[in-house]
Amino acid sequence: MVGLYVAATVVTLIQFFRRRERRILPLLGLFAFLAAARYLGEAGPWSAALEAAAIASGLVLLALLTPRHTAVR
Repeated sequence: MVGLYVAATVVTLIQFFRRRERRILPLLGLFAFLAAARYLGEAGPWSAALEAAAIASGLVLLALLTPRHTAVR
């Protein structure tokens, strides 16, 4: 499973260098944090903190991708 997260991180990093789209960075963080958390396993002392960081990255990505609606008067 760690290999899949690492592969997703590498592909996302390549896409970031190709497109220079800053909205890709939270996705990159999400995959990297999940790869590190899975590598450490359940017993690792940093595992819960890395999973929390992955959740935070996902929420930042959600905020970046949510369209902003402006009120029309």
